[in-house]
Amino acid sequence: MNFKTFFMLLVSIIVIAGLVLVSAACDDDDETAATATTEPTQTDEPDSLPGEGVTVKPAKATWDTGWFQIELYIKALEALGYKIEDPVMLENPPFYQAVSLGDVDFWANVWVQIHQPYTADIADKTTIVGYVAKGGALQGYLVDKKTADEYGITNLEDFKKPEVIDVFDTDGNGKANLVACPPGWGCELRIDFHLETYELGDYIEPVKAEYSIAMADAIARYINGDPVFFYTWTPNWTVGKLIPGEDVVWIEVPFPALPEDAGGDLDALTIAGVEGCVSDPCLMGFGADDIAVIANNEFLADNPAAEALLAAVEIPLADIFVQNAKMFDGEDSEEDIKRHATEWIVENQALFDSWIDAALAAVE
Repeated sequence: MNFKTFFMLLVSIIVIAGLVLVSAACDDDDETAATATTEPTQTDEPDSLPGEGVTVKPAKATWDTGWFQIELYIKALEALGYKIEDPVMLENPPFYQAVSLGDVDFWANVWVQIHQPYTADIADKTTIVGYVAKGGALQGYLVDKKTADEYGITNLEDFKKPEVIDVFDTDGNGKANLVACPPGWGCELRIDFHLETYELGDYIEPVKAEYSIAMADAIARYINGDPVFFYTWTPNWTVGKLIPGEDVVWIEVPFPALPEDAGGDLDALTIAGVEGCVSDPCLMGFGADDIAVIANNEFLADNPAAEALLAAVEIPLADIFVQNAKMFDGEDSEEDIKRHATEWIVENQALFDSWIDAALAAVE
């Protein structure tokens, strides 16, 4: 075989081999394309979260029994992609003004009945959009059971008796000292209304100090065997430390009465089945209230996912009691409360996820 014939044969072999390789490559591409069309890749996460690029401005109340709840709302909003500013702590009057102006976006500390004087004035700019706890919030007056039994105390009217006043007069001014609510709280207004309506101002002096400190002092006095007389609400750590029916009793008010701007039902002030009350049903002077979330209307309109989330969240009262008790026992720092919220989410992951799902569904 001469050189020319050998060269032409070699070229033919190379060309044929190249065609085989190209054909194989095309077959591989076809298989890849077929695989891509029949087996799509799926992801559990949305391409983007509805809160991305949005900053939320929450507020929180001055009473510490609501701080755990706001942390849960914050963590849920963060799961939707929102950036959350540190909550600003406000008393009732400045908060309701701030949320109406849009200076803050929401808070989760509305007591629907007792805060009505505040919410009525801003109803055109805000909306009660969800409930932290519905129908389980009680309020009223309590006396240690030992003293109540000894002096027959069943009603605020009994504090007109000199011997009763003398027992609870801790500062010697001739009036019984009542651990009441600090200025600016909704319960401060209702207690003042009761003292005026029942003509008790000359007999009872409301102590309007910082509530947690005043109640810690009352509990210490009870432990020392001294009488105690205080206002409280639920959920609250106080009724975990001074248990109604065992340590203390709920007492009644003389007759049903509501301020003109309360807009409530007088029959609702009498509540059946109150554990530890001197009577059943119990005329407590306060109706069983709802703890709710209120938000600025413009914020809600701009953030449908946040609105759906706020509407979906509801926290079991028993869990709030447990967390509040931890705070009284010393786990009361900001870091502690954030940790309590994280631990609660882990223990209630399915419930938490249902809130997120409801929010995401609102923007699908």
